[in-house]
Amino acid sequence: MQSLLAYWKLYLLAATAAFGLSLLLTPLVRLLALRYGWVDAPSSSVKTHKVTTPSLGGIAIFFSFIATLLMLRFFTQFPTGTLRSLRGLMLGGGLVFLLGVVDDLKKPHGLHFKPKFAVQSLAALCLLFFGMSIRFIAPEYLGVGLTLLWVVGLTNAFNIVDVMDGLSASQAAIAAAGFLMISLPSEELYVNFASAALAGAALGFVPWNLSSRHKIFMGDSGSMTLGFILAGLALGTRYSDINDLGVFAPLLILLVPMYDTILVMCLRLRRGQSPFLGSKDHFALRLEKMGYSRGQVVGLAALASVFLSFCAFLVTQLSLVWALCIYAAIFVEVLLLSRVLAKVEIW
Repeated sequence: MQSLLAYWKLYLLAATAAFGLSLLLTPLVRLLALRYGWVDAPSSSVKTHKVTTPSLGGIAIFFSFIATLLMLRFFTQFPTGTLRSLRGLMLGGGLVFLLGVVDDLKKPHGLHFKPKFAVQSLAALCLLFFGMSIRFIAPEYLGVGLTLLWVVGLTNAFNIVDVMDGLSASQAAIAAAGFLMISLPSEELYVNFASAALAGAALGFVPWNLSSRHKIFMGDSGSMTLGFILAGLALGTRYSDINDLGVFAPLLILLVPMYDTILVMCLRLRRGQSPFLGSKDHFALRLEKMGYSRGQVVGLAALASVFLSFCAFLVTQLSLVWALCIYAAIFVEVLLLSRVLAKVEIW
């Protein structure tokens, strides 16, 4: 019990330190962005903002996350058993972060999706090298392939959902808290520490992203990095100790950005467009078109994510029958919502 309490103090320290660092670093990054022209201009019809805005806020998020974990490692009694997995997460996360920075600096057009997928796949291989993979699929090579698909898909899902101030960062913070809730108690302590730090870093960015006078965007350097780290966290926890369906709990925790990605791709394909080109088909923009304010959309999405994370926790704790009922109910609700949103004329 004393050991568990000590860990809880470290988790709280991780979340608080990352939040504080992110809150302090974000305005500094904003000043640098204004000075060096790291801005996002509304240069195309798919842009949802009206004025040129400082970008690369992901720098503050990533460095707050990394600095917090390094601080815990060198200045606290950090459990060394977490280091191997954390190295993979940091190395792969660093690659995705640098990719995002390059992509942000090449705006308004950015990088082509092919080199982005290549670097994201390389980052996913870093996770595999350090033993982080999907293990419930046999034979092993199928698990490796599914891991690559999972990591690359989720990395881009948080980039795709980043169409409204506060949306991607709040989803990342809630998802990280969800993984922390499910992973306790766990021998995979890297999930607990990294989840706490990521939740704090993402949350510390939100006030500046929502600010009217001192706004800054996270950019691809933030959204893709958040998606990658969360994809890695999902690989580190046991979900099926009570029932086999618990293994799908991460799908519920991350359902909001995953749903937006699938919805956007399906609607683009239905119109005969490439699923990799930009459009305004996002669920958030469709809800706005229905009359909800942007604050209401972000709030509703956050409430949905909290509810889904709680459902994810339940499916890891209840019997197989109850878990199946929860999955079925959510699936039906998603289908009904999709029918409503698909009818909204967004153009």
